[in-house]
Amino acid sequence: MTSDNVSGIKIGATLLPDGKDAVADLYAKIAQPDMHSVLFFCSSRYDLNKLGPELKQRFQCLLVGCTTAGEISPNGYQEGGIVGISFSTPKLKLHSHIIHPLNGFTLMDAQNIVNLTRDELIFTDKLEKDNLFGFLLIDGLSILEEQVASYIHSQFEGVSIVGGSAGDDLQFEETKVYSDGDFLSNAASLTLFETTLPFTVFKTQHFKPTNKKMVITEADPARRIVSEINAEPAALEYARILGRPISDLNPAFFSKYPLMIRIADNWQVRSIQKMNEDNSLSFYCAIDTGLVLTLSEGVDIVTSLQGELKELTRSVPNPQLIIGCDCISRRLEIMEKGLDQKIAELLQDKNFIGFNTYGEQFNSVHVNQTLTGVIIGGDNGPHRRT
Repeated sequence: MTSDNVSGIKIGATLLPDGKDAVADLYAKIAQPDMHSVLFFCSSRYDLNKLGPELKQRFQCLLVGCTTAGEISPNGYQEGGIVGISFSTPKLKLHSHIIHPLNGFTLMDAQNIVNLTRDELIFTDKLEKDNLFGFLLIDGLSILEEQVASYIHSQFEGVSIVGGSAGDDLQFEETKVYSDGDFLSNAASLTLFETTLPFTVFKTQHFKPTNKKMVITEADPARRIVSEINAEPAALEYARILGRPISDLNPAFFSKYPLMIRIADNWQVRSIQKMNEDNSLSFYCAIDTGLVLTLSEGVDIVTSLQGELKELTRSVPNPQLIIGCDCISRRLEIMEKGLDQKIAELLQDKNFIGFNTYGEQFNSVHVNQTLTGVIIGGDNGPHRRT
């Protein structure tokens, strides 16, 4: 599929299984005169050693992208393909910086990116919150999202940061970020979108806390593994509290029954990634011994998304583009409930493009089971941010 070229923004998607054919197909759908930047999200099923050079050779402009746990186009969910956006509009400029390796990233490195970005600005000579937002793509198995997001946001003087953690189609082996013809692990890309167009960043979730609580009594925070809950094997105690047999515990089940923690006045989801052979639980987000976890309950995900899209398009009417980073757990719930067609119908006229993630970034925080992103409008629209 492809979208019409609206003011220098063009969207396309391909499901061709061969990498070379897929890149050619995507190029045919989104190439445009004066194309200066492309943002893409691709399945990890491709031979990335071949796909990277093919992308670089075909799209001879700034390229930003990562591997996924599924892709999202205006036609809804897809998997095993590539989705992309090309930009030719002079009213939007991308400034991209690769962070590699992640495990050596410091506050000083974040400040250096700020300095480089400031030198590259074309619409202003300083970091203007109404003209800039950051888009962060990061290795989804690095276990460094919290630190990196916090460092970056602290140095960018209130500029909004959104993004997602790269996936690998639920294999949990390697998640990669694109850089100059290569796909890198232990890496991130921070892209500052500088624009005179109206935009709003957003975060939405469809869970609320219940009165069922539990305490992490043994954990390995460095690996995000919880060994014990309430002094019992974590998986067994989680299943007991839910009144379900341990044989029910799988990614689709975890997507329906995530846990939450309260930070200040906000409830944030802590999603379970998988159950391990020793009955421990691996999480997508930061955990630690002593944390009180609250079992959540979901509201209707279609109604929730419909309400969020309505509010977004009220804030930024006639969107040219919505870029979304949607947690894989949300997709698993949607597919398990057979709601994918209803979701597709909601997205069809919204110029929505994105991917399914292993976690989402919103300003200084790494979150789970959310949809984060940005909506970009046309000329003469209101210029509001969240």
